[in-house]
Amino acid sequence: MSLYVKALLFAFVLGAVIGSFLNVCIYRIPAGESIVSPASRCPRCGQAIRWYQNIPILSFLLLRGKCGSCHVPISWRYPAIEALTGVLFALVLDQYGVSVATLAYWLFAASLVTIMFIDLDHQIIPDVISLPGILVGFCLSFFVPWVSWLGSLVGIVVGGGSLLLVAWGYELLTGREGMGGGDIKFLAMIGAFLGWKAVLPVVFMSSLLGSLVGIPLMLIKGGRGGFALPFGPFLASAALVWLLYADLVVATYWRFLG
Repeated sequence: MSLYVKALLFAFVLGAVIGSFLNVCIYRIPAGESIVSPASRCPRCGQAIRWYQNIPILSFLLLRGKCGSCHVPISWRYPAIEALTGVLFALVLDQYGVSVATLAYWLFAASLVTIMFIDLDHQIIPDVISLPGILVGFCLSFFVPWVSWLGSLVGIVVGGGSLLLVAWGYELLTGREGMGGGDIKFLAMIGAFLGWKAVLPVVFMSSLLGSLVGIPLMLIKGGRGGFALPFGPFLASAALVWLLYADLVVATYWRFLG
């Protein structure tokens, strides 16, 4: 096995372990609970999960998707989030190599996964993630050569400001709030990590993804009122695409324009 493959395998395993912790964050942060204590427990029977029952992905397979104590089925999302985080960590390492940037973008990818699933479940983007994320992203710009501190700062302003203008305009035209403050702060965080050049492509791609998913869902529901689709998962997905494949996105754009 080559050193390159070993490095990718290490990144995947590390990401899966982090993904196990992200599952805790996704469950506890919206509930206002500590992410440190108590130790992980079965949400049904309350029995503490032993270390060998908490090995990412593997324990789920060995336990056949059931709690080791009460045998109630475990949601498939737990191993899926672990696997997703592992794949993202491996892709980031493949893209940026052994560097400070990889450490920074591992943290960024973990934050995106957490926000994505919290917003899907509760339609909120916690300030406890996005606001510190803005500061962390700006500080890390001093160590990432292709995102200057000025580019990060402008990214914060453009990211937060662009969605703020959209939100104001929508509310002015319709008299209803169409975008929460969490999305605004989240895009500011994305701008802090990726720089101002990423903001408009991320907004465009997330809007396109949102339309591709939202319009069919609205048609299925027959246009009934009360339908709300969180925007955070699309922002997170677009940010990940830009993080990993920015050059391909730009090349495809120019090829499309001929």
